[in-house]
Amino acid sequence: MGGQRSDRVDLERGLGRLLTTGTYLTVVLVGLGVAGMVLGGRSPLEPGVPPFDPARLPADLAAGRAEGYLWLGIVVAISTPAARVAAALLGYAGRGERTMVAVSAAVLAVIALGVLLALGTG
Repeated sequence: MGGQRSDRVDLERGLGRLLTTGTYLTVVLVGLGVAGMVLGGRSPLEPGVPPFDPARLPADLAAGRAEGYLWLGIVVAISTPAARVAAALLGYAGRGERTMVAVSAAVLAVIALGVLLALGTG
């Protein structure tokens, strides 16, 4: 029994660290993007900020463009909860908790469906 409790605590701690790291990374990236735009005399809220284009992201980051950091921060913010669910799924699978694996898989399926629908309406 003690081993199961320890495994559960370890999994929850790991998931908590994932969320914390994703949150800090989001704050740093969005902060860099906003600071870069402000230092460049622009506002992230003004018209003319390029829309999100995943294909442009690597070039924007390599060129040090503020928009790249801003968009990457937003991507990290959006993907962190999904990464937490995926990590939980793997943790539950490793412990043989089939019900929780099914719940996690269903949540990931809903997230994936939402992303696919959003991409289809763009």
